Amino acid sequence: MVVRYESIGDAIGGTPLVRVDALLPETVRAKGIHLYAKVEMLGPTGSIKDRTAKALIDDLVFKGLLTPGKELLEPTSGNTGAALAVHAAARGIPITLVMPSNVTEERRAFVRALGATIVDSPADQGSNGAVLLARAMAKADSKYVSPDQYSNQANPKVHEITTAPEIFTDLPEVDVVVAGLGTGGTATGLARYFAREKPSVKIWAAEPMPGEKVTGLRSLEDGFTPEVMDTELLAGRILVNSRDSIVGARALARATGILAGPSTGATLAVALRVARDAEPNSNIVFIACDAGWKYFSAGLGDGNLDEMEDALEGDVFWW
Repeated sequence: MVVRYESIGDAIGGTPLVRVDALLPETVRAKGIHLYAKVEMLGPTGSIKDRTAKALIDDLVFKGLLTPGKELLEPTSGNTGAALAVHAAARGIPITLVMPSNVTEERRAFVRALGATIVDSPADQGSNGAVLLARAMAKADSKYVSPDQYSNQANPKVHEITTAPEIFTDLPEVDVVVAGLGTGGTATGLARYFAREKPSVKIWAAEPMPGEKVTGLRSLEDGFTPEVMDTELLAGRILVNSRDSIVGARALARATGILAGPSTGATLAVALRVARDAEPNSNIVFIACDAGWKYFSAGLGDGNLDEMEDALEGDVFWW
Protein backbone atom coordinates (compact mmCIF):
# COMPACT_ATOMS: atom_id res chain seq x y z
CA MET A 1 0.00 0.00 0.00
CA VAL A 2 1.36 3.41 -1.02
CA VAL A 3 0.44 6.36 1.20
CA ARG A 4 1.29 9.91 0.11
CA TYR A 5 0.14 13.11 1.79
CA GLU A 6 0.26 16.72 0.65
CA SER A 7 0.98 18.00 4.17
CA ILE A 8 1.56 16.75 7.70
CA GLY A 9 -2.04 17.67 8.53
CA ASP A 10 -3.25 14.89 6.26
CA ALA A 11 -1.49 12.34 8.47
CA ILE A 12 -3.88 12.95 11.36
CA GLY A 13 -6.41 10.36 12.48
CA GLY A 14 -6.90 6.73 11.68
CA THR A 15 -5.22 5.72 14.95
CA PRO A 16 -5.54 2.06 15.95
CA LEU A 17 -7.39 0.29 18.70
CA VAL A 18 -5.05 -2.03 20.58
CA ARG A 19 -6.43 -4.74 22.85
CA VAL A 20 -4.80 -4.56 26.29
CA ASP A 21 -6.60 -7.30 28.21
CA ALA A 22 -3.37 -8.01 30.12
CA LEU A 23 -4.23 -5.02 32.32
CA LEU A 24 -7.54 -6.54 33.45
CA PRO A 25 -7.73 -8.61 36.64
CA GLU A 26 -8.31 -12.31 36.02
CA THR A 27 -11.78 -12.09 37.58
CA VAL A 28 -12.75 -9.46 34.99
CA ARG A 29 -11.23 -11.34 32.04
CA ALA A 30 -13.16 -14.43 33.13
CA LYS A 31 -16.38 -12.50 32.42
CA GLY A 32 -15.38 -12.11 28.76
CA ILE A 33 -14.67 -8.39 29.13
CA HIS A 34 -12.16 -6.82 26.73
CA LEU A 35 -10.20 -3.57 27.05
CA TYR A 36 -8.89 -1.50 24.14
CA ALA A 37 -6.63 1.55 23.94
CA LYS A 38 -7.32 4.14 21.22
CA VAL A 39 -3.66 4.99 20.60
CA GLU A 40 -3.66 8.73 19.84
CA MET A 41 0.07 9.24 20.42
CA LEU A 42 0.74 7.95 16.90
CA GLY A 43 -0.21 11.35 15.43
CA PRO A 44 2.34 13.98 14.30
CA THR A 45 2.85 15.45 17.79
CA GLY A 46 2.00 12.35 19.80
CA SER A 47 -1.31 13.69 21.10
CA ILE A 48 -5.03 13.67 20.42
CA LYS A 49 -4.64 17.45 20.18
CA ASP A 50 -3.40 16.95 16.62
CA ARG A 51 -7.04 16.52 15.66
CA THR A 52 -8.17 19.53 17.65
CA ALA A 53 -5.45 21.90 16.45
CA LYS A 54 -6.03 21.20 12.78
CA ALA A 55 -9.78 21.63 13.24
CA LEU A 56 -9.32 24.94 15.07
CA ILE A 57 -7.02 26.38 12.40
CA ASP A 58 -9.29 25.13 9.61
CA ASP A 59 -12.19 26.88 11.36
CA LEU A 60 -10.31 30.21 11.54
CA VAL A 61 -9.38 29.96 7.86
CA PHE A 62 -12.97 29.13 6.90
CA LYS A 63 -14.25 32.15 8.84
CA GLY A 64 -11.71 34.44 7.17
CA LEU A 65 -10.04 35.36 10.46
CA LEU A 66 -6.48 34.27 9.58
CA THR A 67 -5.63 37.00 7.10
CA PRO A 68 -2.07 38.12 6.19
CA GLY A 69 -0.42 39.89 9.12
CA LYS A 70 -2.39 37.96 11.73
CA GLU A 71 -0.68 35.72 14.28
CA LEU A 72 -2.04 32.77 16.22
CA LEU A 73 -2.10 33.20 19.99
CA GLU A 74 -3.07 30.40 22.35
CA PRO A 75 -2.70 29.72 26.08
CA THR A 76 -1.48 26.16 26.55
CA SER A 77 0.44 23.93 28.88
CA GLY A 78 1.81 21.75 26.14
CA ASN A 79 -0.14 19.47 23.86
CA THR A 80 -2.48 21.93 22.16
CA GLY A 81 0.40 24.34 21.70
CA ALA A 82 2.62 21.67 20.18
CA ALA A 83 -0.09 20.62 17.75
CA LEU A 84 -0.93 24.21 16.79
CA ALA A 85 2.78 24.90 16.25
CA VAL A 86 3.05 21.98 13.82
CA HIS A 87 0.08 23.05 11.74
CA ALA A 88 1.03 26.73 11.87
CA ALA A 89 4.52 25.86 10.59
CA ALA A 90 3.05 23.75 7.79
CA ARG A 91 0.91 26.70 6.68
CA GLY A 92 3.46 29.46 7.25
CA ILE A 93 1.46 31.09 10.05
CA PRO A 94 3.33 32.77 12.95
CA ILE A 95 2.29 31.60 16.41
CA THR A 96 2.81 32.72 20.00
CA LEU A 97 2.11 30.32 22.86
CA VAL A 98 1.48 31.45 26.44
CA MET A 99 2.70 28.74 28.81
CA PRO A 100 3.06 28.39 32.58
CA SER A 101 6.76 28.78 33.33
CA ASN A 102 7.02 25.26 34.79
CA VAL A 103 6.04 23.41 31.60
CA THR A 104 8.56 20.61 31.03
CA GLU A 105 11.55 21.31 28.81
CA GLU A 106 10.58 18.59 26.32
CA ARG A 107 7.48 20.53 25.28
CA ARG A 108 9.26 23.90 25.26
CA ALA A 109 12.02 22.55 23.02
CA PHE A 110 9.44 20.97 20.73
CA VAL A 111 7.52 24.17 19.99
CA ARG A 112 10.67 26.30 19.78
CA ALA A 113 12.02 23.95 17.12
CA LEU A 114 8.88 24.64 15.10
CA GLY A 115 9.40 28.41 15.27
CA ALA A 116 6.84 29.24 17.94
CA THR A 117 7.35 32.19 20.29
CA ILE A 118 6.89 31.33 23.97
CA VAL A 119 5.56 33.80 26.54
CA ASP A 120 5.73 32.62 30.16
CA SER A 121 2.85 33.00 32.59
CA PRO A 122 3.22 32.50 36.38
CA ALA A 123 3.66 28.84 37.28
CA ASP A 124 1.57 29.13 40.44
CA GLN A 125 -1.46 30.24 38.39
CA GLY A 126 -1.44 27.10 36.23
CA SER A 127 -3.28 27.07 32.93
CA ASN A 128 -5.83 29.61 34.19
CA GLY A 129 -3.00 32.14 34.45
CA ALA A 130 -1.97 31.40 30.87
CA VAL A 131 -5.55 31.99 29.72
CA LEU A 132 -5.74 35.35 31.50
CA LEU A 133 -2.42 36.55 30.10
CA ALA A 134 -3.28 35.47 26.56
CA ARG A 135 -6.61 37.28 26.73
CA ALA A 136 -4.87 40.45 27.91
CA MET A 137 -2.36 40.19 25.05
CA ALA A 138 -5.12 39.69 22.48
CA LYS A 139 -7.00 42.71 23.83
CA ALA A 140 -3.87 44.86 23.62
CA ASP A 141 -2.83 43.89 20.07
CA SER A 142 -5.25 43.24 17.21
CA LYS A 143 -2.71 41.17 15.28
CA TYR A 144 -3.45 38.18 17.49
CA VAL A 145 -6.12 35.61 16.65
CA SER A 146 -6.95 32.91 19.19
CA PRO A 147 -8.36 29.51 18.17
CA ASP A 148 -9.86 29.30 21.71
CA GLN A 149 -10.26 25.57 22.26
CA TYR A 150 -12.39 26.26 25.34
CA SER A 151 -15.33 27.80 23.45
CA ASN A 152 -14.83 26.87 19.79
CA GLN A 153 -17.30 24.17 18.74
CA ALA A 154 -14.76 22.92 16.20
CA ASN A 155 -13.14 21.22 19.21
CA PRO A 156 -15.89 18.69 20.05
CA LYS A 157 -17.00 18.53 16.42
CA VAL A 158 -13.73 17.00 15.21
CA HIS A 159 -14.14 14.14 17.68
CA GLU A 160 -17.76 13.69 16.66
CA ILE A 161 -16.82 13.36 12.98
CA THR A 162 -13.46 11.56 13.24
CA THR A 163 -12.53 9.97 16.59
CA ALA A 164 -15.93 8.47 17.38
CA PRO A 165 -16.62 7.03 13.90
CA GLU A 166 -13.15 5.47 13.87
CA ILE A 167 -13.91 3.67 17.14
CA PHE A 168 -17.31 2.49 15.90
CA THR A 169 -15.90 1.29 12.57
CA ASP A 170 -13.08 -0.64 14.22
CA LEU A 171 -15.21 -2.00 17.07
CA PRO A 172 -18.94 -2.02 16.23
CA GLU A 173 -19.59 -4.02 19.41
CA VAL A 174 -18.20 -1.23 21.63
CA ASP A 175 -20.11 -0.75 24.91
CA VAL A 176 -18.12 1.85 26.85
CA VAL A 177 -15.67 4.64 25.96
CA VAL A 178 -13.59 6.48 28.59
CA ALA A 179 -12.07 9.90 27.84
CA GLY A 180 -10.25 12.46 29.94
CA LEU A 181 -12.13 15.56 31.04
CA GLY A 182 -10.44 18.91 30.40
CA THR A 183 -11.90 21.14 27.72
CA GLY A 184 -14.47 18.38 27.37
CA GLY A 185 -14.04 18.38 23.60
CA THR A 186 -13.19 14.69 23.28
CA ALA A 187 -15.85 13.40 25.67
CA THR A 188 -18.56 15.70 24.29
CA GLY A 189 -17.82 14.83 20.67
CA LEU A 190 -17.82 11.11 21.44
CA ALA A 191 -21.07 11.38 23.38
CA ARG A 192 -22.85 13.30 20.60
CA TYR A 193 -21.87 10.73 18.00
CA PHE A 194 -22.85 7.65 19.99
CA ALA A 195 -26.09 9.23 21.24
CA ARG A 196 -27.08 9.31 17.59
CA GLU A 197 -25.48 6.14 16.21
CA LYS A 198 -25.54 3.69 19.14
CA PRO A 199 -27.26 5.16 22.21
CA SER A 200 -26.43 2.13 24.36
CA VAL A 201 -22.74 3.13 24.41
CA LYS A 202 -21.80 4.79 27.70
CA ILE A 203 -19.25 7.62 27.73
CA TRP A 204 -17.41 7.97 31.04
CA ALA A 205 -15.07 10.84 31.86
CA ALA A 206 -11.91 10.67 33.95
CA GLU A 207 -11.85 13.76 36.16
CA PRO A 208 -9.25 14.73 38.77
CA MET A 209 -10.35 15.08 42.35
CA PRO A 210 -10.78 18.74 43.31
CA GLY A 211 -7.38 20.30 43.89
CA GLU A 212 -5.51 17.35 42.35
CA LYS A 213 -2.97 18.01 39.59
CA VAL A 214 -3.42 15.29 36.98
CA THR A 215 -1.38 16.09 33.90
CA GLY A 216 -3.81 16.39 31.02
CA LEU A 217 -6.98 16.96 33.00
CA ARG A 218 -8.75 19.41 35.30
CA SER A 219 -11.51 19.07 37.87
CA LEU A 220 -14.70 21.02 37.13
CA GLU A 221 -14.94 21.67 40.86
CA ASP A 222 -11.85 23.88 40.63
CA GLY A 223 -13.94 26.67 39.17
CA PHE A 224 -13.81 26.60 35.38
CA THR A 225 -16.20 24.80 33.01
CA PRO A 226 -15.32 25.22 29.31
CA GLU A 227 -18.16 26.31 27.05
CA VAL A 228 -17.68 23.37 24.69
CA MET A 229 -18.35 20.82 27.43
CA ASP A 230 -21.74 19.08 27.67
CA THR A 231 -21.73 16.86 30.75
CA GLU A 232 -25.42 16.00 30.32
CA LEU A 233 -24.50 13.51 27.60
CA LEU A 234 -22.07 11.58 29.79
CA ALA A 235 -22.80 8.41 31.74
CA GLY A 236 -20.85 10.04 34.53
CA ARG A 237 -17.56 11.44 35.78
CA ILE A 238 -15.23 9.27 37.85
CA LEU A 239 -12.63 10.97 40.03
CA VAL A 240 -8.96 10.01 39.96
CA ASN A 241 -5.89 11.37 41.72
CA SER A 242 -2.45 12.17 40.39
CA ARG A 243 -0.95 8.97 41.77
CA ASP A 244 -3.56 6.90 39.92
CA SER A 245 -2.56 8.61 36.69
CA ILE A 246 1.16 7.96 37.14
CA VAL A 247 0.70 4.34 38.22
CA GLY A 248 -1.69 3.76 35.32
CA ALA A 249 0.73 5.16 32.75
CA ARG A 250 3.56 3.01 34.09
CA ALA A 251 1.39 -0.11 34.14
CA LEU A 252 0.31 0.46 30.54
CA ALA A 253 3.91 0.82 29.39
CA ARG A 254 5.22 -2.21 31.21
CA ALA A 255 2.34 -4.56 30.40
CA THR A 256 1.72 -3.58 26.77
CA GLY A 257 4.65 -1.50 25.49
CA ILE A 258 2.39 1.54 24.99
CA LEU A 259 4.30 4.49 26.47
CA ALA A 260 1.68 7.12 27.27
CA GLY A 261 1.40 10.15 29.54
CA PRO A 262 -0.31 10.58 32.93
CA SER A 263 -3.64 11.69 31.42
CA THR A 264 -3.78 8.30 29.69
CA GLY A 265 -2.99 6.70 33.02
CA ALA A 266 -6.04 8.47 34.42
CA THR A 267 -8.37 7.27 31.65
CA LEU A 268 -6.98 3.75 32.12
CA ALA A 269 -7.64 3.90 35.87
CA VAL A 270 -11.26 4.85 35.19
CA ALA A 271 -11.62 2.18 32.50
CA LEU A 272 -10.43 -0.46 34.98
CA ARG A 273 -12.96 0.72 37.56
CA VAL A 274 -15.76 0.59 34.98
CA ALA A 275 -14.62 -2.88 33.87
CA ARG A 276 -15.03 -4.27 37.39
CA ASP A 277 -18.77 -3.57 37.29
CA ALA A 278 -19.37 -4.07 33.56
CA GLU A 279 -21.76 -6.61 32.11
CA PRO A 280 -20.21 -9.87 30.87
CA ASN A 281 -18.71 -9.69 27.37
CA SER A 282 -18.47 -5.90 27.44
CA ASN A 283 -15.99 -4.10 25.19
CA ILE A 284 -14.39 -1.05 26.79
CA VAL A 285 -12.29 1.58 24.99
CA PHE A 286 -10.16 4.22 26.69
CA ILE A 287 -8.47 7.13 24.94
CA ALA A 288 -4.66 6.95 25.16
CA CYS A 289 -4.33 10.73 24.91
CA ASP A 290 -0.64 11.45 24.48
CA ALA A 291 2.88 10.05 24.43
CA GLY A 292 4.90 9.44 27.56
CA TRP A 293 8.23 10.78 26.25
CA LYS A 294 7.06 14.30 27.10
CA TYR A 295 7.19 13.47 30.81
CA PHE A 296 10.60 11.85 31.26
CA SER A 297 12.06 14.97 32.89
CA ALA A 298 9.26 14.76 35.47
CA GLY A 299 10.19 11.15 36.27
CA LEU A 300 7.40 9.25 34.53
CA GLY A 301 9.57 6.27 33.65
CA ASP A 302 11.07 5.35 37.00
CA GLY A 303 11.02 8.39 39.27
CA ASN A 304 9.79 8.44 42.86
CA LEU A 305 6.00 8.83 42.87
CA ASP A 306 6.01 11.63 45.45
CA GLU A 307 8.71 13.52 43.55
CA MET A 308 6.86 13.13 40.27
CA GLU A 309 3.64 14.47 41.79
CA ASP A 310 5.59 17.52 42.96
CA ALA A 311 7.25 17.93 39.54
CA LEU A 312 3.88 17.97 37.81
CA GLU A 313 2.27 20.37 40.29
CA GLY A 314 0.43 22.98 38.27
CA ASP A 315 1.57 21.42 34.98
CA VAL A 316 -1.92 20.78 33.66
CA PHE A 317 -2.93 20.06 30.07
CA TRP A 318 -6.47 20.33 28.76
CA TRP A 319 -8.19 17.71 26.63
